[in-house]
Amino acid sequence: MSGSIPFYQKHHRHYDRGYRSKETESKLSQYQSSSRYTAGSSTSTTSRSRGLKVSSHSGLEASRLSPVPKRAKPTYLAVDRENQIIGYVVPIFRGSEEFATGYSGTEEARVRDTAAYMARRDLFTSGLEMERSELISRREAMRESAERISLNKRIHEHEEHFKRMNEDSLMHPPEFVIKPRSHTVWEKQCVRLHCTVTGWPDPRVVWYKNNVTIDPLANPGKYKLESKYSVHSLEINRCDFDDTAQYRVSAMNSKGELSAFASIVVKRFKGEVDEYLPAPRQGPVSEYGINFKTHIVDKFGVSFGKEGETMSLGCTVVIYPALHRYQPEVQWYRDGMLLSPSKWHHMHWSGDRATLTLTHLNKEDEGLYTLRVTTKSGYETYSSYVFVRDADAELEGAPGAPLDVRCLDANKDYIIVTWKQPAVDGGNSILGYFVDRCEIGTNHWIQCNDTPVKFARFPVTGLVEGRSYTFRVRAVNKSGMSRPSRVSEPVAAMDPADRARMRGTSAPWTGQIIVTEEEPAEGIVPGRPLELQVTEATKNYVVLSWKPPGEKGLEGVMYYVEKCVLGTDSWQRVNTEIPVKSPRFALFDLAEGKSYSFRVRCCNSAGVGEPSEATEATTVGDKLDIPSAPGKVVPTRNTDTSVVVSWEASKDAKELVGYYIEGSIVGSSVWEPCNNKPVNASRFICHGLITGETYVFRVRAVNAAGLSQFSQESEPVEVKAAIASPAPPYGITVLECVRDAMVLGWKQPNFVGGADIIGYFVDYREVIDGVPGNWHEANIRAVSDRAYRVSDLKENKKYQFQVRAANIAGVGIPSLPSDTFLCEEWTIAVPGPPHDLQIREVRSDSLVLLWKPPIYQGRDPVNGFYIDIKEAEAPEEAWRGVNTKATEKLYYKIKNLKEGETYLFRVRAQNKAGVGKTSDVTEPVPAVTKPGTKEIVVDVNDDGIVSLNFECCDMTPDSKFVWSKSYEEITESSRMTLETKGNKSKAVFSALGEEDIGLYSCFVTHTDGASASYNLSAEELQRLLVISHDHKFPIIPLKSELAVEMQEKGRVRFWLQAEKMSANGKVDYVFNDNLLSQGEKYKMNFDKNTGVIEMFMDSLTPADEGTFTFQLQDGKATNQSSLVLIGDVFKELQKDSEFQRKEWFRKQGPHFIEYLSYEVTPECCVVLKCKVGNMKKETSALWYKDGREIKADEHLGFSEGVLKLEIAQISKKDSGVYKVILKDDRGTDTSTLNLTDQGFKDLMNEVFSYIANSSTPLKITSTEHGIRLYTFVSYYNDLLQVTWHYKDSAIAFSDRIKSGVVGEQLWLQITEPTEKDMGKYAIEFNDGKGGLRRTVELSGQAFDDAFAEFQRLKAAAVAERNRARVAGGLPDVVTIQEGKALNLTCNISGDPLPEVTWLKNDKEITSNDHCILKFASGKFASFTITAVDTVDSGKYSILVKNKYGTESADFTVSVFIPDEAGGKKK
Repeated sequence: MSGSIPFYQKHHRHYDRGYRSKETESKLSQYQSSSRYTAGSSTSTTSRSRGLKVSSHSGLEASRLSPVPKRAKPTYLAVDRENQIIGYVVPIFRGSEEFATGYSGTEEARVRDTAAYMARRDLFTSGLEMERSELISRREAMRESAERISLNKRIHEHEEHFKRMNEDSLMHPPEFVIKPRSHTVWEKQCVRLHCTVTGWPDPRVVWYKNNVTIDPLANPGKYKLESKYSVHSLEINRCDFDDTAQYRVSAMNSKGELSAFASIVVKRFKGEVDEYLPAPRQGPVSEYGINFKTHIVDKFGVSFGKEGETMSLGCTVVIYPALHRYQPEVQWYRDGMLLSPSKWHHMHWSGDRATLTLTHLNKEDEGLYTLRVTTKSGYETYSSYVFVRDADAELEGAPGAPLDVRCLDANKDYIIVTWKQPAVDGGNSILGYFVDRCEIGTNHWIQCNDTPVKFARFPVTGLVEGRSYTFRVRAVNKSGMSRPSRVSEPVAAMDPADRARMRGTSAPWTGQIIVTEEEPAEGIVPGRPLELQVTEATKNYVVLSWKPPGEKGLEGVMYYVEKCVLGTDSWQRVNTEIPVKSPRFALFDLAEGKSYSFRVRCCNSAGVGEPSEATEATTVGDKLDIPSAPGKVVPTRNTDTSVVVSWEASKDAKELVGYYIEGSIVGSSVWEPCNNKPVNASRFICHGLITGETYVFRVRAVNAAGLSQFSQESEPVEVKAAIASPAPPYGITVLECVRDAMVLGWKQPNFVGGADIIGYFVDYREVIDGVPGNWHEANIRAVSDRAYRVSDLKENKKYQFQVRAANIAGVGIPSLPSDTFLCEEWTIAVPGPPHDLQIREVRSDSLVLLWKPPIYQGRDPVNGFYIDIKEAEAPEEAWRGVNTKATEKLYYKIKNLKEGETYLFRVRAQNKAGVGKTSDVTEPVPAVTKPGTKEIVVDVNDDGIVSLNFECCDMTPDSKFVWSKSYEEITESSRMTLETKGNKSKAVFSALGEEDIGLYSCFVTHTDGASASYNLSAEELQRLLVISHDHKFPIIPLKSELAVEMQEKGRVRFWLQAEKMSANGKVDYVFNDNLLSQGEKYKMNFDKNTGVIEMFMDSLTPADEGTFTFQLQDGKATNQSSLVLIGDVFKELQKDSEFQRKEWFRKQGPHFIEYLSYEVTPECCVVLKCKVGNMKKETSALWYKDGREIKADEHLGFSEGVLKLEIAQISKKDSGVYKVILKDDRGTDTSTLNLTDQGFKDLMNEVFSYIANSSTPLKITSTEHGIRLYTFVSYYNDLLQVTWHYKDSAIAFSDRIKSGVVGEQLWLQITEPTEKDMGKYAIEFNDGKGGLRRTVELSGQAFDDAFAEFQRLKAAAVAERNRARVAGGLPDVVTIQEGKALNLTCNISGDPLPEVTWLKNDKEITSNDHCILKFASGKFASFTITAVDTVDSGKYSILVKNKYGTESADFTVSVFIPDEAGGKKK
């Protein structure tokens, strides 16, 4: 059938159904619009028999596949128990007659059609009918085929959707079915690594060599990568020794990544010489047209850290050309050893910056760190040192932590731990070390030795075989224990052979090859152990090692160790209980100084073998001696902060670990370690020293036995940069040329070697037809200028030149040969180029350009210069002039530069003939003011001497200050003296005058252009002369002029304060030109330390009106200050003096410190209070109001010197004048407070303010009369003024709108509100200041709710007011004698008029002659019984009722017969 698929493809969800032909697709599209049949009962039966649930596919649209509208949906899809589609159901056709079914849309029609067909077949057998049936059957079969194809498509789409929704059912991470295998090959052989990888989606496979991606294009013919059918291979052609490495293959897809490793060891035949190997590539290698250039910039310098800190080292790497995603090989080394990523070292490459992070510094991290960046064209490296000092000791005086803890020998029975001694012992000798161990997986540290060991090596025993351990070491001295060292790498307690078997038989990339031993024979007693020897002997332990015997039993061999004291024949077994499993053993508890021999026996189940040959006698003790002290120590200058220290190595030192270096500033006697990790060389650079200080150094050696004695101290050395020969000059140009001579100019070297250049040497050579000849010296003696005339040349010949600079360190290397110049006489009219351009005084907006005039003047003398400028990145066309008018000077200050921009400059000279050649261009100069830049400062000393001062912060030991006038160096001058001290220099004028006018500058050599200038103009000269005169004839400066102040008791103080006066200073006190002297009226005081000068007068009289003057003199310095006290000023001062005098006398008795005042509390109480002083028990305090004494009651109080009177609810009656009088035998004092008129008004305003602030927010409520707005206050006062506002206007009150106060509630009532009353309402409290306003919005929903509530309350009030009521008049009980008349009346109210009903015993009664019931005037209801009888006794009720309600009243009537005894009631 065309629509079915093979069984082996049916249940594969990843089966690709793209095999369908174009014809099949065409048939599908053709029959998609045709009808389809419905599966018959046979289909359903078949599907059920297979345990499947058959359902229709909801995605199939019947309208597209069949024109019959009522046909049932087909059931072609098969699903499992979770309703997941797993296939489809194919209907079974048993003959052509079954193809005829399915014509009708219902089961009944199908049965009827089938029965009709069967009848026709039985009754009519004509060929026409059969032909018609076959035609219909073929048509149905074609329809079925199309539907099958459509179903296949639908199932495929559903399965793809299922995959997307359940991708984990198919997708899985990569998995290595076959991993690559390690290989050991000979040189020039080929090797192939291959692996098989599965995964979905198909993994991407990448090969790495030592974690660097292998690129076959980078090495054509070297590597070949293949990937076919999940098999991936790497083929390496003609292996060489550099191919020895660890290779990694990484497989990665969307589900994960997996790697596998293999090693390749390339071996070389013994005796093979290196000349047969290809020569190493040197210089840049050009591969595929790319020549990489690598530059390491932004480098890390010498770094200092502390144990426990984190440190990052980084460099910026510039690779040109820059290729997107190009990955160079970045490696980090410490002391030449390659570092790998670990918990201690984190490495990062960001694309342009390499970073190494040391996560937790220890002394093991100290060393020389090297960054190596390798590209296809070569490599670049950069190195710098990292120093790590000890962490602060937990105990003062404790030693530093040991370092470099390692496990040298790991066996089943013991592990030998080694370490290095620390450089710092804490000031006391180290007594020994403790070794701790920790089992992997735990955090529990166990001390391995009970007593400290001094030897830096210790075998740890008592380990559990097969378990892994880490170790650490602590040092101890008499002050305490050090911090623990960094833990060692984990190591397992097992034999090396067992460890190798656990790793597997693959050889690691280091080239180790594992050779397994032959299977031992069965039932044989093992032989003698071989080659027994003592490998290590100390006073604490002895280590033995041997080789297993040649003959063994079937089981593993174990060993017994025996010892024998020298001089005896008694052998004693050491390990009596447990035999040794490994061929090494450590013996403890041996007597120090005794000699022992040792032997070993093998044993297995067959027996104990013969002993091995005994060792030579071994004396227990340390065989390793402490090294001798190093020899002569020689320090050498290196940089400003470092010194190179060299020494003679310790003689006959065994197993030397390294050396520790210490340095000390001369005279300090304090030694500091220069390194905390031993160095193996005999030369070390000590960094971190103080520039300019003088140091001495000493060295000691260290091995496992301990530290040696210190060497002899070195000679003192000053820390300053070493001197080197200068770099070559550059920029050689021709300044003038005649027939047989040429004048050359050049630029100073960028590096002068730390010392001044003392001269230059010029060489020349002739160039014939482009071929240069030999060099010849042009000058034998050095020339100091950067220009030199080379003579004895040949006219019209070509020459090249080179220049060398020289300083006290020697002559530097020559410059590059200059361009080729033709020696011919210049005849041009214009001048030659200026030369020796220099940049000075660089600032963010200006600089100064200096130059020298051209050597060649031209036809006429030079009469000016032009300066050109352009930005460094600008094209040549951007050159522009700085000055429009030629300058005659040889310097020019260029202004208006753009900060941060880099500029180039050149100079042109002119004469009458015109402008000449341009000079050489300067180096690029950025317009930036360097940090720490100083300017020249003018100073005038006390003697009036003027000086120019300049300070430089970036000086080197060889720097010098060069002072110039008009940029010409001042060498000898009678008008100026130069003084330099440290980093400061001073140019002192001898006698400042007009001859000194000019531009002064100072330049500091051996710096980055430190310079400044100062223009001494005529105006500046006059200003300085004035200052100089003031200094020569000084005035005593005053901090304050003469002033007067009032003191206690009315005492008057005249005073001033001078800036500074010596002990010889004196003061004259003058009043109206009369000298005053110390006496009863005048008291003088002069404090020379503070410069305060005082004069005191007890009081002022009219005769004291006038001018007071203080005249000061201190050496030649003078000054005076006057104070004029006349007229109103004097009168006011005199009045104040009298007042202060009276005040003083007042305070001798009881007095007021603070006069009477009031305070309003938050509870709106008024408290009158005053603060008093100098009180005693006899002092009385009397309160008065309006002259009448206030008697003491609970409102008066006195505490903590404060008198109080409390007014709880203030009102107008409390207005008045209050007075307090203090009185005792010492005097009287009075305080008055006026609380009338404005005073009382101010008080009430403050009360009103408290009331206003206590008010609650304005709220809305409804009553039966209307809407009410209200607020509450904490206290209400009748004097409080409140204003109600509606829409910001005051409300005019009426009968409808009223306001009022109920208790502490303030309200506004709106009677019968309407919509016109909607709006914003406010209540304003008037407190005499700004007032306080509370607002509420009565509109919208708020109004609707309030109005609805008002209507409800109003209706309820009407109903309550108008309902029927019995107002009274009826008694509860009526006792009456039989025969009497009873008449009861009650008031009835209600609107409308109520209905009245009378009841007796809850039954209605009516009016009759006996019982008369009346309801008169609508108000009075009467009840009358004309003659009561006993039958009238009972309970009576009146019931009134109208539409608003009903009310009843009850009474009881009791009739008694008087004849009955006791008046018994009926």
